[in-house]
Amino acid sequence: MKPKMTTGRFFMYLILVLYAFITLYPFLWMVSASFKPLREIVGGDMKLFSSNMSFDNYRTIFGHSSLFPRWFLNSLIVATVGTVINIFVNSMAGYSLSRLRFPGRDRIYHGLLLLMMIPGQVLLIPNYLLLKTFGMLDTYSALILPAAANIGNIFLMRQFFINFPGNVEEAAQIDGLSRYGVFFRIAMPLARPTIATTAIFGFMGFWNEFTKPMLYIKTNTKYTLTLGLQSFQSQNAGTMWNQVMAAACISIIPIIILYLIFNKFFLVGLRMDGEK
Repeated sequence: MKPKMTTGRFFMYLILVLYAFITLYPFLWMVSASFKPLREIVGGDMKLFSSNMSFDNYRTIFGHSSLFPRWFLNSLIVATVGTVINIFVNSMAGYSLSRLRFPGRDRIYHGLLLLMMIPGQVLLIPNYLLLKTFGMLDTYSALILPAAANIGNIFLMRQFFINFPGNVEEAAQIDGLSRYGVFFRIAMPLARPTIATTAIFGFMGFWNEFTKPMLYIKTNTKYTLTLGLQSFQSQNAGTMWNQVMAAACISIIPIIILYLIFNKFFLVGLRMDGEK
């Protein structure tokens, strides 16, 4: 039976629709502006449609003299490789902290929780000095290896595995699977919702990172997309907003695709329990 539409419910829906429009409109305007000439954008035109819309901005950023395709590929490599490493490291750490028994396990877990309270900005200079010592500056490894493990994602994986049914592990071991076999063939497949959640968070973290590439990367052909966009805007004195909007629209496509692929797992993984 459908709930009766009362006056209070009507105004609540009306407020939510207005809020959704207010939130969505800047994004729609960005997409629209990416097809407009610069004079319409700087002229204060807030309309979504125009008779002068074209693909010229996209042709420019993908032109032969543009480094945008290279920056996009750099970010894709860093985000993909970093996310894959994150998935395995975080999953193994979460599994070991929940299913294995060894001296100091709980202390390690509590230590990791304490480390979550340290702002990431505090570690930028120590990481820079370590990377310089190891000769890893101006390489993709400088962006991937320091972020190979994520404590927040380790916590998510631990919360899933701590409720993992022990009888499933016992049955697998009786059938001859080793501890590694149980993890890779039983635990990992059953943890797909939580893994998908950590994959989305991890990919977004690598893809949107700006401070670390700015500190660690010096060669313009190795810039990630965020650093490249900032460099492009600075070179043009912040005036080529039409091309910046086009580049920004391209930059969000991988995030949208990733979310659409893992959407059905996302909310389930956020529950942080073992119920399926």
